[in-house]
Amino acid sequence: MANQQLFLGIDCGTQGTKALILDAQSGEVLGQGAAAHTLISGANGRREQDTSQWLEAFTSATRQALIAANVDGQNILGIGVSGQQHGLVLLDDQGQVLRPAKLWCDTESTPENDLLLAHLGGESGSLERLGVVIAPGYTVSKLLWTKEQYPEAFSRIARILLPHDYLNYWLTGRSCSEYGDASGTGYFNVRTRQWDLQLLRDIDPTGRLQAALPELIDAHQAVGTLLPHIAQHLGINPRAWVSSGGGDNMMGAIGTGNIKPGAITMSLGSSGTVYAYADQPKVSPDASVATFCSSSGGWLPLICTMNLTNATGVIRELFELDIPRFNERVAQAPIGAEGVCMLPFLNGERVPALPHATGSLLGLTMTNLTQPNLCRAVVEGATFGLRYGLDLLRGNGLQSRSICLIGGGSKSAVWRQMVADIMNTPVICTGQSEAAALGAAIQAAWCWYWANGHEYSLADLCERCVKFDPASVTLPIADNVAASQQAYERYRQLVATL
Repeated sequence: MANQQLFLGIDCGTQGTKALILDAQSGEVLGQGAAAHTLISGANGRREQDTSQWLEAFTSATRQALIAANVDGQNILGIGVSGQQHGLVLLDDQGQVLRPAKLWCDTESTPENDLLLAHLGGESGSLERLGVVIAPGYTVSKLLWTKEQYPEAFSRIARILLPHDYLNYWLTGRSCSEYGDASGTGYFNVRTRQWDLQLLRDIDPTGRLQAALPELIDAHQAVGTLLPHIAQHLGINPRAWVSSGGGDNMMGAIGTGNIKPGAITMSLGSSGTVYAYADQPKVSPDASVATFCSSSGGWLPLICTMNLTNATGVIRELFELDIPRFNERVAQAPIGAEGVCMLPFLNGERVPALPHATGSLLGLTMTNLTQPNLCRAVVEGATFGLRYGLDLLRGNGLQSRSICLIGGGSKSAVWRQMVADIMNTPVICTGQSEAAALGAAIQAAWCWYWANGHEYSLADLCERCVKFDPASVTLPIADNVAASQQAYERYRQLVATL
């Protein structure tokens, strides 16, 4: 027991908070905990959250993880926090939250985003200036929206934080941001890794927003140690270091060992993401590719699709199928679902870029309109969107030797085979399904070793702590690849007509 080196990894997502305890010496996850959040939804696409829920969930999940791991919180050396990207948390000069956090999935500020995009000179102007094309989910339009809708709260802004920055502030009292999560704000230049202060002055000439920005730190730097009353509240060693943390995609990259070129991480969650490590900020000319910074010192070109397990779930519920029975139906249908094609854009779509699209079912005949074909068509349609995104990344020069699958969909063997065949790339899953929480714990260990003069690199830590599940290895099958390619080309033709 004496040579354990214990770190707490936290992932604060839209649906809940996960906590895990990692022994960085053995590379084993010793215990986990979880607690749910609820969403504040409103007309116009409002999606907000009460930040006090995050603090309660953080506390509850941490206590569960400590009990499950059977470890004393006084032995925790460091904490790493992963958070949902793009969210806006505003504090007053007393450190109090001014209004609920506006989330990544909130589309209420679309008109403000359109104004800001025009101000930047459209997509090409935004790419040239920031290295990313700002989208309605990004933080910057939420600031302009707050100014217009809540001028009183806007006039009291003293700190502008992302969700993971806010949790770090709660833990340490220090207002910091790291490059990965900052990349998704829309007022950060991913090439130079600096805030775009002029853009904030254009929104508010008084300079209030500029003054409210957190300090930028490197991924391997610690924010600080725990505030005494928080350490006591959580039951954790007050000398524990809090690492820089990062956005959930950046932490998921670390938690899948995606810290050098060649690896691709694909997340099959309610939305889908595909990202890969790059050591240079080679910005894609395609607006759909977000060349974010990574939380490991490089860059993380990323695409995000809006419809994944949320789309498959709708069909599953329509037929009242549980997940095993749904997977059976998918397996019963041939590749290409006998001509049934679903464009699952139930939520609008980001990749392909069709924000106002709706879903459609095409190619139906008297003979092919069956339950298995519909089940297969929705999984294929969702996966083709990821293939579309992967092609954009490959077109920008990224290598894809293997795909690491994470998220709920990765647990399905039939879906893993479809991904391998549609992408024509071998697929593997990690042993630890909570990749973002694991990545946060690994980053905390990296920060701690770095601060204490140890020579461990992040690669050494990933080598030791990221474990792959040998039973999940799925190779593309040549005949399936050819059939999948045909079905994908039909999908591309149908998308082109929208």
